[in-house]
Amino acid sequence: MIRQEWGERVRRVACRAEWYQHWPLSSPYKPRLSRPWQPSTLWRVFPRQGLAFAFAKSRAEGVHVFALENGPTEAGQRIYLVTTYAELWHYYRTYRRSLMHCYEVIPEGAVCKLYFDLEFHRPSNEGRDGKRMVAFFIQYVCLKLEEEYGIKISKDDVLNLDSSTEEKFSRHLIFLVPNAAFKDNIHVVEGHFVHKVLKPALEELRRRRHRLVTETHLESNGQPASSQSPLPSFGPGQEPEAERLRNPYPKRQRTGEGPTSPSPQAGGLLFLFVKDRDGQDQLFVDVGVYTKNRNFRLYKSSKAGKNVAFSVAEDNTFVPRPQKHLSHEEQIFLASLVSNTRFSDGLIILTCDVPEATKTKCIQTAVPKSGSVGGCQYSPYIEVDNFVLSLVNKDGIEGTIRQWNYFSSEELLVYDISKYRWCQNVGRFHKSNNIMILVDLKEEVWYQKCHDPVCRSENYRSPSLPLPREVCLSYLVKEDENDFAFTMDEAGNIVPSQGRHAAEAGGPCASVEPTGRAAGWEPGPNDQACLQALEEVERRAFLPGEPLRPGATQADEIPDKLLLDTLIEYESQAR
Repeated sequence: MIRQEWGERVRRVACRAEWYQHWPLSSPYKPRLSRPWQPSTLWRVFPRQGLAFAFAKSRAEGVHVFALENGPTEAGQRIYLVTTYAELWHYYRTYRRSLMHCYEVIPEGAVCKLYFDLEFHRPSNEGRDGKRMVAFFIQYVCLKLEEEYGIKISKDDVLNLDSSTEEKFSRHLIFLVPNAAFKDNIHVVEGHFVHKVLKPALEELRRRRHRLVTETHLESNGQPASSQSPLPSFGPGQEPEAERLRNPYPKRQRTGEGPTSPSPQAGGLLFLFVKDRDGQDQLFVDVGVYTKNRNFRLYKSSKAGKNVAFSVAEDNTFVPRPQKHLSHEEQIFLASLVSNTRFSDGLIILTCDVPEATKTKCIQTAVPKSGSVGGCQYSPYIEVDNFVLSLVNKDGIEGTIRQWNYFSSEELLVYDISKYRWCQNVGRFHKSNNIMILVDLKEEVWYQKCHDPVCRSENYRSPSLPLPREVCLSYLVKEDENDFAFTMDEAGNIVPSQGRHAAEAGGPCASVEPTGRAAGWEPGPNDQACLQALEEVERRAFLPGEPLRPGATQADEIPDKLLLDTLIEYESQAR
């Protein structure tokens, strides 16, 4: 009897195996957005920025980190979203209530666009024409870009976003320089280019503030104030040195000649001086928006507690070129993302000269010294830097990394190599032209390209080789489900996950992506009955010993009627 039961069980297993050979289980389902060309969905929300970046680095998809100001968070606190540009835009248009306070997190060290935040308090600056000031500033920056880099652009290459109210004039400018981008937002933009552009105005501002402190100190001690001319004040409809404020550029020398650069003295930049709420002098340009991992408010987003979002300004003249599968609104959204830059052979990385005493050197050794190598800062991925150094330090040749550039939108590190010129395309060392080593962090491979004109004309790139396991981000950074603390439901509400209270009691909690599944799902008491019902369906459809149905396909492997009958039977038994 026991032998017969065992033989029957073996026969049923063999029958089931035969069926699965004919109709194997499908590959794991990866839900996509509304169009087949869009990426598979990925949506994670974290309580801390560091967790979000760690997760983003561990993913093969092209994901990015955004900051959200949302209902569940405390006042001033932000949560961090990891997703793709396409998916964010997909939900951004729909769930305006939950996603109306969004910020792009500009990654540290990432190649980026040139951007500015312009603002002033309207009641303290009556009579100031904000639009005119923006036009002068755009013209001035365009001239400085031509002076510094030989790049000619106009206001048509500048995305002008407006978030002004009756109380505050506010603009964001994103310079879309064709085939060029800045190395990063800290070392170059704030540290050098922006300060270099604004140097006369910044020096004048320091002098004014110092003079004001001195005069206040003298008056508090009963001494007469300085006999110097008073600080300029902007009364209603009045501006000091009106002609220079209306136009900071000298008159043209000849008919048809373009505007020349303003005077190096601060007088040519007086239009940048405004008053704050307390009547103190400050600049029209906010120079504090270039910090590490800066949160920069998105197009169509407002600040928490406010109802004024960034929109395209009335005086904006930038018009994106039509692209397949992208609406005009989505193109504006993508253009507004500061770190949305892609690598190409013709791309020029803009850097700015620094004082001789602070010039950085090439990376020359793999031994870390106080966070730098050979006087040059590491890239965001120290392990990858050391691996690249191992590739160019061999056979008695000591190659160096002259510079690196990080493209966060592609998770691509581009290393310019010096003193090591081996090119796989020609099978020898180039005599004078250097090579590049590119590391694709998403695909976990590296390959070589070349600065040689012939190799570049052939668009040569070597075959891709895998990165060592100990360098791969999937190995270095592992996803921890306990890092999640929020989830988004089908209505678009971002709420604490079901495990939030457990997290508050003793650690972080789990969350899931916004696919409508309940957060923190755990098998319930009826799950075993559900599994038994499914097994019953399979047993009825494919009884042991019966041959497979001729002409059966995966689509009709279980008849709908049988599924309904089984469901009705299961529900009746559950009652």
